[in-house]
Amino acid sequence: MKACIMCGGEGTRLRPLTFERPKPSIPILNKPSVVHLIEHLSKEGFNTIVITLGYMAENIEEQLGDGRIFGVHIDYVYEKDKLGTAGGVKNAEKYLKDEPFLVLGGDHVLNLNLREMYRFHETNDSLVTIGLLSIDDPREFGIADMDVNNRIRRFLEKPGPGEIFSNLASTGIYMCDPEIFDWIPENTKYDFAKDLFPAMLTKNYKINGILARGKWTDVGNASAYRQAQRWMLEALPGTTIVGHFSSKDARLTGPLQLGNNVSVGSNSAIVGPVVIGENTRIGDNVLIGPYTTIGSNCVINDGSRILSSYIFNNITIGSNCNVSGSIIDNGAQVSENSCLENGTVIGPNVVIGNNTTVHSNTKIWPDIVIPGGTSVKNDMVNESYI
Repeated sequence: MKACIMCGGEGTRLRPLTFERPKPSIPILNKPSVVHLIEHLSKEGFNTIVITLGYMAENIEEQLGDGRIFGVHIDYVYEKDKLGTAGGVKNAEKYLKDEPFLVLGGDHVLNLNLREMYRFHETNDSLVTIGLLSIDDPREFGIADMDVNNRIRRFLEKPGPGEIFSNLASTGIYMCDPEIFDWIPENTKYDFAKDLFPAMLTKNYKINGILARGKWTDVGNASAYRQAQRWMLEALPGTTIVGHFSSKDARLTGPLQLGNNVSVGSNSAIVGPVVIGENTRIGDNVLIGPYTTIGSNCVINDGSRILSSYIFNNITIGSNCNVSGSIIDNGAQVSENSCLENGTVIGPNVVIGNNTTVHSNTKIWPDIVIPGGTSVKNDMVNESYI
């Protein structure tokens, strides 16, 4: 079975996390998000994969290679210009024109039964089948009005007030027949939700929906990213320790996933689910709370508390710091007695001075140095990245 993964977007809503990497390369459980997606596709039987690339394309190709390590074959198609979702898939037509194929986004995190969606599409007569989920707030998604026979009667992208006729939101996962390429113009910006589906419905062409079961999100913003990490952590099967591990009367409660050469100091506590990468050192009297990931080559100094936070690689947290519900990118340094409140996003190579408080939901862009004793209440933008 074939699948096409769209990885062309710049991920502007996820800045500052997408300055050093494309959105599909953002780490979840310390490995790129798109790797989890490829592994799930392989498990579901999709062994021929086409990836459309744009922003920082070489990063994704370097991480995935030809796909054989995941039990799949991967071809890459580059976009010189932004072609939209349908236009980008049209650009990969030569790899997809022979049989039905699955389309999904490179920023999707999911555990949906995609094989079931493929079989449903095979046995029903429509050019497109859209994966749908019932959600509480569908305003940021396309919504569908579907009848009891799975036929979609209306489709509206990002409805406004008074337009929310359904809470069935499109996941952006589509099963397509190759004939769909006849509807998509070449070398033209063209979207599935904004252009193709309305055009098909206007001409009374059949579009089916299928109610997906399981968990799904697109990692479009920091909140969705934290939710995706939480889902994946909840699915940890147990405690795994890879290679050497050292501990001095620490208290460990699983599930945990610990890389090689992790050390935990005296009277520290780790309460899972937690993932910690290789060569990371945790000092004395440190509390690592549930739903936390810490990358490789990190140092968490004495007396600090790390709760429900996602810490990337090569990061130092000073002594007696409080990090709650935060995301910290590669190479950042948080100095002693500092506090990162819930929802903060710290960009790569940021230096936060002693006794600093970063207020909730504040973003700090890369390479910024914050003097000690500062109270950061608003986003800090590095103009050299604009």
